[in-house]
Parts: sequence; C-alpha cells; structure tokens
Amino acid sequence: MSLNKEVQLDEVIAIISEKLKAGGTVTFTPNGISMLPMLRDGEDVVVLKGTGGKRLHLFDVPLYRRDNGQYVLHRVIDFCRDGSYVMCGDNQFAREKGIRDDQIIAVMTGFYRKGKTYSANSFLYRVYVNFWYYTRPFRHTYSFGKSKASRLFKKNDSQKDKE
Repeated sequence: MSLNKEVQLDEVIAIISEKLKAGGTVTFTPNGISMLPMLRDGEDVVVLKGTGGKRLHLFDVPLYRRDNGQYVLHRVIDFCRDGSYVMCGDNQFAREKGIRDDQIIAVMTGFYRKGKTYSANSFLYRVYVNFWYYTRPFRHTYSFGKSKASRLFKKNDSQKDKE
C-alpha cells in the first residue's frame, strides 16, 4: 500500500508550520518550471527547515506565501531598502519585490534528485548558484534575442507562404 498522496499546501500548512517550529524538516515535490534547471517539475524533492526567526541570506531559496495566497519557492536575489526581499525563480527574469519576513514559511536546505542528495551548503551548489546568478543578464539578453529572431523568422516564413 502506497502512502504517497498529492495534496495542496493549503491542506497541510498547519501541520508543516508546527513541524518546522519544533525544529523539524519537511520534504515535498514542487511543481512548476520557475526553478529550472535546479528543480525539475514534479521530479525533485526539496528539503525545508524553519528560519528560526533569522533573516534570509542572498541566494537562499525560501518557501513563501504571496499576499494572494499562492505558495512560491524562489531564490533571494536582492534586498529592498525597507528590509524586504527581492525574489526570482532561476528560470525567470521578472523580479518580485517586497516579500516580507512574515510571508516566509521555510528555507530550502537541499534537494533530492533520483535518490541523490544535494545540500544547499555544498561547494558545487554554491558554484551553480553564483554562475546562474551572475550570468543572468547574459541569459536574459540571449533569451530576448532568441525570441525576437524566432518571431522575425516566423513572419518571413508566413510572407513567403503568401507569395
């Protein structure tokens, strides 16, 4: 008999919060593509722990709840003057400003992929994070250029089809 059941975070957030406040950890499989290539949709398992009331650091990956009730797992990429955080998914370019400490539920300490553990404190993880963060402007320019070129070629192809 399998005990694995897919549930929404809203259904278990009280239990998760209680376990985190008691110093425990929580694991779950995130959905979505915003944290690619680090976290793969429905495949990898993240390990979370409570913050213990401590502030997050640059590049931490917290689970937080937006004011609209949506749960998000994104990376801290900057800080606002008012002390709030700027978040962004690894696979995104739009920055989300104004995330407050009271919205933070937990922070990722590592993840599992195909049975192998990856710690957020490991040297290789830190190399990945720094590479991904500091190449962000170049990746954005590349992505923008690729999108524009794709649209241009589609436009030219459709004009040739009309001739």
